[in-house]
Amino acid sequence: MAITKETAEDKIEIIGEGKDIQVRTATVIKEDGVELTRSFSRHVVQCVNTAKNEDDSFTHTDTDISGESTEVQAIANAVWTDAVKAAKKSANEANML
Repeated sequence: MAITKETAEDKIEIIGEGKDIQVRTATVIKEDGVELTRSFSRHVVQCVNTAKNEDDSFTHTDTDISGESTEVQAIANAVWTDAVKAAKKSANEANML
């Protein structure tokens, strides 16, 4: 009996005006090549992270995507334009007021 565990990003979606990237990862457990279970996890990658400072100013940090798959990195580099980042910064600030 050989039990194996496989993981793969099986769905990548671009969500909303901020072009958030939602990544679904499937984890499949197989015994002798026959699938026993399949489960999913998700994470969302946003182009900009915003923090509100004590003086009510904001600090914006571009998201580090180096830990993401090459496919997610390519999508991020294609859709996260300067205009998208500027709009996301404004939206983040508005949500923190």
